[in-house]
Amino acid sequence: MLNPNFTPFPVLTTQRLELRRFTDADAADLFEMRSDAGVMQYIGRPLTKTLDDALGLIKVIDDLLAANNGITWCISLKDDPKFIGSIGFWRIEKENHRAEIGYLLNPAYQGQGLMQEAVQKVIDFGFNELKFHSIQANVSPQNKASIKLLECNNFIREGYFKENHYHNGRFEDTVIYALLTKK
Repeated sequence: MLNPNFTPFPVLTTQRLELRRFTDADAADLFEMRSDAGVMQYIGRPLTKTLDDALGLIKVIDDLLAANNGITWCISLKDDPKFIGSIGFWRIEKENHRAEIGYLLNPAYQGQGLMQEAVQKVIDFGFNELKFHSIQANVSPQNKASIKLLECNNFIREGYFKENHYHNGRFEDTVIYALLTKK
């Protein structure tokens, strides 16, 4: 069984990004993104309604981190600490050496290859530091950009579940992608 330890918090960097720990100072920007119906259309979670909701989400992220059951990084540009997105392993199956990756990026920063940088860095960390055997992504079949990102990073479609997720008053489909560690 895996025994991840996120103390001290692992700050990751790429050519243009810093992946750092969330702070309460990120709450306003997190609220702005997670309250935007366009940004959240494929996420399958309720819209954030208040700044306190965003602070509550940061607390959930911190609680998962403290229990070593998940890790989420705040994405910012190297030269600007402003929150522009998030990425992390929010569901770690220690007994299966597997984790689910999730990510979200402010639309103003999309289409620049930034999430590609973040995904590659986090995948590398997951396999080389956390010793995952596989990384999974659950994605809406309508989220073509996310599917393209996963496929560009060698994720393989493992399954398609019909109407397995209830959100906003309707049942939605889910596509499961996964990536195995290189042996």
